[in-house]
Amino acid sequence: MTDAAISAPAASPSFGGVDDELRRMLAERTARATAYGASFVALWEAAADTLLGGKMLRPRLLLAAYDALTEAPDAAAARASVVRIAAAVEVLHFAFLLHDDVIDGDLQRRGRPNLIGTLLNQRAGLRTHDDAHWARTNALLLGDVLLSDAHQILAREDLPHEQRVRLLDLLDHTVTESVAGEQLDVGLADRILPADLTTVLDMTRLKTATYTFEMPLRAAAIRAGRTAATELAVAELGRHLGIAFQLQDDLLSTFGRPDEHGKDAYSDLREGKETAAIAYARMTSAWPAIEAHFGSAHLTAAEGDLLRSHLTGCGAEAFVQSLIDDQLRACVTLLADPDAGIPAALHPVISDILTTIEGRRA
Repeated sequence: MTDAAISAPAASPSFGGVDDELRRMLAERTARATAYGASFVALWEAAADTLLGGKMLRPRLLLAAYDALTEAPDAAAARASVVRIAAAVEVLHFAFLLHDDVIDGDLQRRGRPNLIGTLLNQRAGLRTHDDAHWARTNALLLGDVLLSDAHQILAREDLPHEQRVRLLDLLDHTVTESVAGEQLDVGLADRILPADLTTVLDMTRLKTATYTFEMPLRAAAIRAGRTAATELAVAELGRHLGIAFQLQDDLLSTFGRPDEHGKDAYSDLREGKETAAIAYARMTSAWPAIEAHFGSAHLTAAEGDLLRSHLTGCGAEAFVQSLIDDQLRACVTLLADPDAGIPAALHPVISDILTTIEGRRA
């Protein structure tokens, strides 16, 4: 998924503090790297250059939710703590991106070289057959350290014992579900696992919903001093939002306008990405015609348009839109139910996200 694909909730008053905290952390890591040689310093310098600059959807959601849920919004110490926790969530995102790029063999993110691509470019003119292995290994190892950093930030935060344990349990839950989702994604891509709708939807929930929406909302509830019951209630909201977000991301990648979403119009079809639309199409009589070109590395524009036409004609596009609508309706139902346990103060934050998703074109 790409953070640029959706507008995050409005920045909280101290949103800029997250960026400052991330820069401070990376600068400290770079300084510490000097004890291990120039190549390790260069790795952290490249990391700072390639990882910063995103939309920071997750920290923004966490801060907006915290601002809504907290009963002490002006406490400076509490605010600084929440900013550090929001930074930890973004550090976890960095780690996942690095590992994802290694798994997928990608060299770019947001239209520019990612860490792997940057390290390869640094070897221009000095290339050996081991350069790609070197670059991927650096990304993998850096991701490992950042996973540790995310844990360290939460573990060292000066919090009541119960809050710290809940946050660490949430981190463990998030990492486990995200790894399980990545395994499903690779299993689907490599045709190891059956590409049925249930598996695709499980992958969508685990890989995207848990750490992009559920974790920030739950962390905000925990740090705002809300009960475990409230934490679980907002977790349910996060799951519905995350599933809707990823289903819509896949739908726009195939049926949206490239000049709006910024992706190759046929990239998902060309790489044979197993989406809910494809899972539905497999169950229809149109599948043989779709299968003939699906996953072709040399897919032409005409063939791509034909595949999209088949997917629309067999009802796959409409089916996925109905799944998105179901998830959004589930959120609205939760907000309207006084017994669902969603604090009224959080309603405007969630309503803004729902409005953005409903009108999203990129």
